[in-house]
Amino acid sequence: MHATMLKAKLHKAQVTHAVLQYEGSCAIDGELLDMAGILEYEQIQIYNITNGERFTTYAIRAEEGSRVISVNGAAAHKANVGDVVIICAYAMYSEEELVDFKPRLIYCNPDNSVSHSANAIPVQAA
Repeated sequence: MHATMLKAKLHKAQVTHAVLQYEGSCAIDGELLDMAGILEYEQIQIYNITNGERFTTYAIRAEEGSRVISVNGAAAHKANVGDVVIICAYAMYSEEELVDFKPRLIYCNPDNSVSHSANAIPVQAA
C-alpha cells in the first residue's frame, strides 16, 4: 500500500508578484524551496487564504534571499500581490517510509521571512 501524504508546506506566504505574461509556474525564493524540500519543477498546490482559490502549478526557483512568491501565467488570475497563500507539495510513501514520516512545515512572516518550522501540526481543539 502507498499513501499520498503532505511532504512540505509553506504556510502563510505572501504573494509578491502575479505575472500573467510569464510562462506558467510559481517562482519561490530558493531558500524557502530548499528549507521545505520542494524541488524545482515539482507539482505544488496553492491555497489562497485571501480569496479562497485553490490551484495546481509547479515550482520554479526564484533568487535566494529574495523572498519572492510569484504566481505566473494563467494562475496569476487566481492570486494578487499581497494575497496570503499556503503552498503544499505531496508525495507517495510506502508503509515502510511512513514509519518515520514527518512533513516539512515552514511558517512565514508577512515579508516571507521564516517565522519557524515544524514537522507536525498541532492537534485541533474542539
